[in-house]
Amino acid sequence: MLLELRAENYAVIDHAVASFGPGLNLLTGETGAGKSILVDALALLLGGKASTDVVRHGAEKAVVSCVFEATPGAEAALEENGIDMEGGEILLRREIALNGKGRVFINNQPATVAALRQLAPELALVHAQSETVGAFDQAQQRGLLDRFAGLSAEAAAAAYTAWQRTKARLEELQRDEQDRLRMADLWSFQKKEIEQAEIESAEEDSLLTAEKRVLANAEKIYAAAMGAHEELYEAEKSAESALLAGLRHVEELARFDARFAEPAAQLAAARATVQDISATVRDYADGISASPERLADIEDRLAMLDRLKRKYGKTLAEVIDFGAEVAGKLNEIENRESILAELRGQLERDAAAYSQAAAALTEQRAGAAHKLEKLAEAQINDLAMKVRFEVKVTAQRDASLWTAHGWDVVECRIATNAGEPMKPLDEIASGGEMSRVMLALKVSVEQGAGTKSRKKSVLPRTLVFDEIDIGIGGRAAEAVGQKLKALSRAQQVLCITHLPQIAAFADQHLLIEKREKSGRTQTSVRLLAQDERTEEVARMLSGAKLTETSLQHAAQMIEASR
Repeated sequence: MLLELRAENYAVIDHAVASFGPGLNLLTGETGAGKSILVDALALLLGGKASTDVVRHGAEKAVVSCVFEATPGAEAALEENGIDMEGGEILLRREIALNGKGRVFINNQPATVAALRQLAPELALVHAQSETVGAFDQAQQRGLLDRFAGLSAEAAAAAYTAWQRTKARLEELQRDEQDRLRMADLWSFQKKEIEQAEIESAEEDSLLTAEKRVLANAEKIYAAAMGAHEELYEAEKSAESALLAGLRHVEELARFDARFAEPAAQLAAARATVQDISATVRDYADGISASPERLADIEDRLAMLDRLKRKYGKTLAEVIDFGAEVAGKLNEIENRESILAELRGQLERDAAAYSQAAAALTEQRAGAAHKLEKLAEAQINDLAMKVRFEVKVTAQRDASLWTAHGWDVVECRIATNAGEPMKPLDEIASGGEMSRVMLALKVSVEQGAGTKSRKKSVLPRTLVFDEIDIGIGGRAAEAVGQKLKALSRAQQVLCITHLPQIAAFADQHLLIEKREKSGRTQTSVRLLAQDERTEEVARMLSGAKLTETSLQHAAQMIEASR
């Protein structure tokens, strides 16, 4: 859900803040007040194309920002782009400078316009007059149909991933075969060199280094060990003899005073410790062998291991892994034909599994498409239009066109006038018609996806309709209001309108006002209280001059919309 939208030095706006709530958020105001400017600002935050023309005259840069509640899909998109989450909200900010340079921030972390575009479908879908931002493309149309039918493409996605993995492995083995054969001699040499080294373990060099240190300093180590043994045990005034003498005196004290029993035990333990240490260093000294031959062997071995590490890895563990890797490559070359045959068979099995899952999706989508097109056509024709509408599902079975969502292309097609052929939805004449068709389609999908037995897929949580009411009035306008209200029960809806019949349905009513201050035009946004709502709807009914009749009529319309 969109919580807040801010714009600074953007077009005619010096500083404006709009706060939104759940349900239906309607924006009204005089023509030219800047209502669509706010929608354009939001579109910019969803990855729309920027232009220096939006920088307010006299300012160096325009800044737009917004706050959305986070969704699981949005969090995944942030993680993919290396952006940290901050609580349960997502903050988007974009700056456009006069020199043409711009900056993008997501959660106050530098980002790219591409990241905004990736994030946009998880947060909002904007149906503007000039374009559809958030791209109501094949993916969006397929997503609507799947949501309507409660379909999941998980089985097809799993089969697609397995097929892609096998296909990539097969292509890798077939690619650059001559280069691989030329490399075989090198790999054979490397494998032989590592095998002949007979590396005992990944820690062999560390163990040999420690032994070398001992052998290189054998005389010093022997002297230190025997010196310690002498001072601790052998000397006339050794530590052990001193402790023994002290122990006898304390034991004598303990015979007369129990307080000395514990000290006597501690001295006995200390004497035993000294004896153990003395025996250890003596045995260590006895084991020292000043062998020049062994020292030379160790130095040669370490030199050889160092050569291997310089060539094949920083550590012996990496050298061992490298040897295993080249052995595997050689095995592939030696057994290439059998491996290729196995991979081709696996690829056929993976392709068959995918085809089965994709065909099942096609059948389900085709059945759901027929139901959706009938429901959507009726909804569209309630909105002062007379159209024929269809949802076309085309299975593209060519493997080059397979996707994780199946092989179907889902396309909404429409004929807005009798006798005209069906055309893709994005080719219809006007933005107002596009917005109304999108509204009817969304309402139809929500009605179809509403049963509890169906698992809803995730769609954009915020839907924005810019001037959906162009060319309609009366009962059609009321029908639009009712459909917007119905749609807003499932997800947040923002809508710009000029019609009081629609404005009466608002859960939150925001007024866009334009006034002159200090010789400059400024646009502001404010949330209307209940009495102010009545006055604004009355103004929309009767113009700038309010009458008692228009106020009563406005109050009745708002009450009836409830």
